[in-house]
Order: sequence, then structure tokens, then C-alpha cells
Amino acid sequence: MRSKLVAGLILAIVAVVFIASGAMAQKLLCISKKELKGEETVASCLAKGERFAVVDQFGIVRILTPEEVELTKAFNPKAFEMRAFGLKYHKLAPKFAPLPVPKEAH
Repeated sequence: MRSKLVAGLILAIVAVVFIASGAMAQKLLCISKKELKGEETVASCLAKGERFAVVDQFGIVRILTPEEVELTKAFNPKAFEMRAFGLKYHKLAPKFAPLPVPKEAH
């Protein structure tokens, strides 16, 4: 009986962590080439002058300026190795978790 309770508690904790990580995920979408379906990487699109936006779990969009792109490259270069998706195929775009905010920023 006790082992079933412990197993249930562990499963509940894993489920909460899984749901919380998915809820915090964001997508990086190309806004200037809406038909992209993963044929290119985000970096190659940026090199061609394409524009990108970050869309959060609530559908709030933030268009990235060139300065934000450069700063993001400095802190999270792997974000630009992902396949690029346009708005038409936003459901296929991979999610990425936001970077943690340093305690000094609070």
C-alpha cells in the first residue's frame, strides 16, 4: 500500500514538472517568410535578412530586432541551429524553454 502511494506521488511530481516545462515553452517563428517548413535553419534565414518573432504559450508575439537577435546569439546560440518554420506551419515548430533569469535581475 505504501509503495503505491510513493509511486503515485512520484508520478504526480513528474507530471507537474512535465506540464510546467511545456507551459513555459516558446517558439521562434519566421514572420517574413510564412511558408517555411523546416527546410532551412534559423541562422541561414537570418543571414538572408528574414525576420523572426518569439511566440509564447499564450500566443503573445515579440518581434526580434537585430539587436535582440545578436544578444540572443550571445546567450543561446543553439536557438539559431533549429529548423526555421513560418507562421503557416507554426504547429510544427519546435519549442524551446526560455533562459533562466539571473538572480541579480530580480
